[in-house]
Amino acid sequence: MSVNEQPSDVTPEGTTTRRRLVGRTALVTGSTSGIGLGIAKALAREGANIVLNGFGDGPTIESIRAQLVSEQKVGAAYSDADLACAPAIREMLVFAKNAVGPVDILVNNAGIQFVSPIEEFPETKWDSILAINLSSAFHTIKAALPDMRARGYGRIVNVASAHGLVASPFKTGYVAAKHGMIGLTKAVALEAATAGITCNAICPGYVWTPLVEHQIDDHARAQGISRDAAIADVLLAEQPNMQFATVEQIAALAVFLCSDEASCITGAALSIDGGWTAH
Repeated sequence: MSVNEQPSDVTPEGTTTRRRLVGRTALVTGSTSGIGLGIAKALAREGANIVLNGFGDGPTIESIRAQLVSEQKVGAAYSDADLACAPAIREMLVFAKNAVGPVDILVNNAGIQFVSPIEEFPETKWDSILAINLSSAFHTIKAALPDMRARGYGRIVNVASAHGLVASPFKTGYVAAKHGMIGLTKAVALEAATAGITCNAICPGYVWTPLVEHQIDDHARAQGISRDAAIADVLLAEQPNMQFATVEQIAALAVFLCSDEASCITGAALSIDGGWTAH
């Protein structure tokens, strides 16, 4: 099936649903695992060609890429671009265009974390967090916008955080970068408002991922408390509904923001945090 065809899926009731993003190309940074991979898979299910990016085991990444092609009948490619390097980011956008098409949908998801009192916060960690969590989004947007403007269409989704709206102690680098991501989102939204391009931020609270699951187990062991106590008393202390958001929920919002139905939503910071930022 050509990527330009309009495939549809058959529902259990026997009706068909049109896939909303057929013919579009989506670049998702940090998409070899976790939230980014969930977003990439959800966009592919809607028919978008996918460019994966991130680190990980080569055969595993190739298996993910091949699965997107075989199951969703979309084009899929992988770039190992180092997002701390601006020239590598520019090369990634050129690679994406040559491999599966010019980027219509850009999801800036890549991020790293480090926790420390500010007096002890290593300067190299600060620089790395700002480079990966914030500057990389500036460079990807700068590189993607000209083609988006030329086609009169673009969707930029920045995965920020509840920490882009509120702060927590010992996370100065992460909080500063995520606040900056929301400011970047608003500025780009205003600049591109008349060009058919939207730019929005998703602000997750705690999301259930394999990484978080390991963190819970490690914390429970370190504190000598039960797994349930680690979840309820520590990790979800700020999340009033006492539930983790799921990768699927984050991905569903990203897909909606990329759809035609969301064409008038731009410059928004949308929370999926169980009420965290309602405090």
